[in-house]
Amino acid sequence: MSKIAIIILSDTNTIEAMGKVSNAFMMASEAIEMGDELKIIFEGAGSKWISQLETEDHRLHTLYKEIKEHVTGVCSYCAQVFGATKQVENAGLKLISEYKQHPSLRQLVHDGFEVITF
Repeated sequence: MSKIAIIILSDTNTIEAMGKVSNAFMMASEAIEMGDELKIIFEGAGSKWISQLETEDHRLHTLYKEIKEHVTGVCSYCAQVFGATKQVENAGLKLISEYKQHPSLRQLVHDGFEVITF
């Protein structure tokens, strides 16, 4: 069993970004299927994805719902900067502020997670 942390940094404003998030979700789906320990964190401009993914008619909504229970949370600082705090809270996701209002990526490495960014 692997320990995988997927960090989604991509903004929401291009088709390339949607491709990155789709690929992140496919990797997450495979990890879940294989029984890996998985954490998914939205960081930076990636924090803006939550409002879109929560919308039922979004192209990635179904994939998102399948992996949502593995979403560890969203960067507290970045959600504030990108105006996504309310949407994150409405989605029932945790705002992470382990290190200076950000998730501690270093702690993930320390805990043995392979950190992969999209």
